[in-house]
Amino acid sequence: MQIVRCISCDGFGWIEDDFTGESTDCDWCAGIGYVYRNGQGVDSKIPREDWAKVAGQLEALEAERLREMGYQGAAKKPWEQDIREGTQGGQNPYENESD
Repeated sequence: MQIVRCISCDGFGWIEDDFTGESTDCDWCAGIGYVYRNGQGVDSKIPREDWAKVAGQLEALEAERLREMGYQGAAKKPWEQDIREGTQGGQNPYENESD
């Protein structure tokens, strides 16, 4: 049996309602973000009793997913985040300080 990213939530572990914005754990993977896939390609939840056995594998898969999204292992300061460019939060508060 292989562990793969949940097709329903794409590994996030939750589903967000497009209309209300409310989020809930993904029913397909029980909020883990990953499922078992058997030889016939059928997906099933990873049972709670297996979580400890597959924890290392899940951590590696999650690290890979985060790298795909651009995560590099450290948080960016607000003024380094592209989304804050042109806002007050996008200004470095230490920029004009003298040493």
